[in-house]
Amino acid sequence: MEGEVQSDRCRKSHKARKAYTTNAIVWHGLVPPWRIRSGDLAKKKIYPTLWWLYNDGLLPEDTYIVGFARSKLNVQDIRKQSEPYLKVSANDAEKLNAFFKRNSYVSGQYSDEASFKALNDHLQSLLNGAKANRLFYLAVPPSVYHDVTRNIRVTCMSAAGWNRVIVEKPFGKDLESSNKLSEHISSLYQENQIYRIDHYLGKEMVQNLMVLRFGNRIFGPLWNRDHIASVVLTFKEPFGTQGRGGYFDEFGIIRDVMQNHLLQMMCLVAMEKPVSTNSDDVRDEKVKVLKCVPELTLNNIVMGQYVGDPEGKGEAQKGYLDDPTVPKGSFTPTFATAVLYVQNERWDGVPFIMRCGKALNERKAEVRLQFREVPGDIFHGQCKRNELVIRVQPDEAVYTKMMTKKPGMFFNPEESELDLTYGNRYKDVKLPDAYERLILDVFCGNQMHFVRSDELKEAWRIFTPILHQLEKEKIKPLPYKYGSRGPAESDEFIQKVGFRYEGTYKWVNPNKL
Repeated sequence: MEGEVQSDRCRKSHKARKAYTTNAIVWHGLVPPWRIRSGDLAKKKIYPTLWWLYNDGLLPEDTYIVGFARSKLNVQDIRKQSEPYLKVSANDAEKLNAFFKRNSYVSGQYSDEASFKALNDHLQSLLNGAKANRLFYLAVPPSVYHDVTRNIRVTCMSAAGWNRVIVEKPFGKDLESSNKLSEHISSLYQENQIYRIDHYLGKEMVQNLMVLRFGNRIFGPLWNRDHIASVVLTFKEPFGTQGRGGYFDEFGIIRDVMQNHLLQMMCLVAMEKPVSTNSDDVRDEKVKVLKCVPELTLNNIVMGQYVGDPEGKGEAQKGYLDDPTVPKGSFTPTFATAVLYVQNERWDGVPFIMRCGKALNERKAEVRLQFREVPGDIFHGQCKRNELVIRVQPDEAVYTKMMTKKPGMFFNPEESELDLTYGNRYKDVKLPDAYERLILDVFCGNQMHFVRSDELKEAWRIFTPILHQLEKEKIKPLPYKYGSRGPAESDEFIQKVGFRYEGTYKWVNPNKL
């Protein structure tokens, strides 16, 4: 592993860290705050993440951060934009000043090679700039990826250190556009230099899936079609587009969430045990899963679009089409439930149900494995199906729904749980942000939690036909009320394919009792 960072993953001592080569982190796509939401990623995620890593002593000592964009900005502008998201304590003021002294900014045009030559001159002027490792984060629209990646390759590559490029989703809009983008980037960089980031792969409970599966003997014999009836992967948001309808409408909920976040979680649930935790060993197994999944068809999906709730308050009274940034009469789904099948020996016939949507009744992301009924029932139908639930957010937890005897003078089964709630078990442990983990992984040269080009190709193969069909035939999504569970047809659909929703028991975070 190419370790340059003090962390458990890189296993470097503080003393060794002082000897690291200067690293230049170059952010492309910073914008001023008066551009509507265009700079959200930089100010809300990238700069806060770098600050947290710096504050925790996890960045190489001689790291410099350089912003590059078309906007006329300076470091003070960048600090003002990002400070509300930095989570700075009163004791950190001096360290924060030192952090921003390591920041600089260069203005230029994405298509202008001379602008990138000026950027390279600036990088060379930094301490040990000619020998530096360089990390380029493309926080820019996909429309300028071609120009930016080409100009970086031609003018800004370090001759002595490593060069790595982080690419944010969306990775194209369909199989054809994704392949074109991948071919372009692959013509400029080697695969071990490309980090396609899906922040869900940096979340604590998503990363925990591999440890739960392959670090516990008790789950191994049960993790197959003989014992598991269905797998449900859920992503719910309790708010609508909030003025970002123009961006969202271009992609929709299937591209925005299902084709990446939920599909990645599905791979971690369904894959075989890798030979090791080496990046390519893990990603090889994920690709094998995707190759076993047929294309999604219209028979296996239910789509919805939220409408306003007249009895709600504030934003809840407005539907998706009431957002002035959404094109009139748009058929873009804001909700989708789809079922995929993994046609291999372990999973044949088990439905992998994906549910995702905006303006729903709660914020939640989870993986739910529902087991088959106990054979030979002696309790007259009182026993419900067992479930293993990995709650990704909020309130990270792992719990198992199980039957137990109701306490007291009874002999009746009752639903309860075996519960590992992280806020209760790990009271004094700070869970890192997903971006914090992933950017640290890039420094370490660890690509396990990043998307490889063949993964991306298989993911788009599964979803591209249905996306083209929806757009060509202009299929109207079902309406559902803001703040509801989604269309009633969705619940009917998932029960039809094999999930049993009893509605008799709800997990409650023990820290909130």
